[in-house]
Amino acid sequence: MDAAEGTGHILDGPDFEVPADACDCHMHLFDTRLPFADAPQLTHGDASSPDEYRALQRRLGLSRNVIVQPSGYGRDHRVLLAGLRAFGAQARGIAVVGPDVDETELSGLSAAGVVGTRFNLVQHGATSEAMLEAVAERIRPLGWHVQLHLPSAALLRLADRLASLGVPVVIDHFARVHADPGLAQRVQACVDDLLATGRVWLKLSAPYIACGGEADSDTLGPFVRGLVQRHPDRLVWGTDWPHVTEAHKPDDARLMNLLAAWLPDAGSRQRILVDNPHVLYRF
Repeated sequence: MDAAEGTGHILDGPDFEVPADACDCHMHLFDTRLPFADAPQLTHGDASSPDEYRALQRRLGLSRNVIVQPSGYGRDHRVLLAGLRAFGAQARGIAVVGPDVDETELSGLSAAGVVGTRFNLVQHGATSEAMLEAVAERIRPLGWHVQLHLPSAALLRLADRLASLGVPVVIDHFARVHADPGLAQRVQACVDDLLATGRVWLKLSAPYIACGGEADSDTLGPFVRGLVQRHPDRLVWGTDWPHVTEAHKPDDARLMNLLAAWLPDAGSRQRILVDNPHVLYRF
């Protein structure tokens, strides 16, 4: 979904009124001065300038952001921590930790604004599903949540474990609902059941990942509209900037406009862009 394809230009911004304190709940930072972990499956050029990202925030009408540790850095949080210092109280962080993380590191991450830890089971590296319960036990006293990016089959296999972790759970990228078309109906039902527990959230981010390379509102629309009706307090939204998986970078305003197609009423957008992130990320 190249921003220029079919349009010839980049949008100035979304075509709906973005509410005050709107939050981008999924973005990454990269700094090529610092090394990637061994054999990273995804890397990216520099995307570490606060000014660069703030320009995007102004264009989209956003003021809060959640910095997610990229899989390529493993458990080295230097880029994440630098970003949290730069963005200050309007930002939160998602780290990557293992069961062996020491209390000093956990305390330092929490003090810096980290509120969760991520498991990436798609681009394998620093985490594995075997760590889930042990990591959840380590982060529970901090009030953190577990965020997961995982293939459809893994979500179906792990659903009962996720619901029983004893900490909040956030599922990335629309649960990759249409990435494996043969499992799409089962994934939709699984997500419905998980959100109904009141302990699980879904992140509306990177529709191109959820749809196997396409960002088609007709594909995701029925799924999202149904979730908004049934679980309006369990959804958050993110850009996935700088779109690490995409060779042709999508237009962030065009992606944000999908919210207007899925959520025509301002109240639903207020909830997903402001109210739900306020609760989940403790702004």
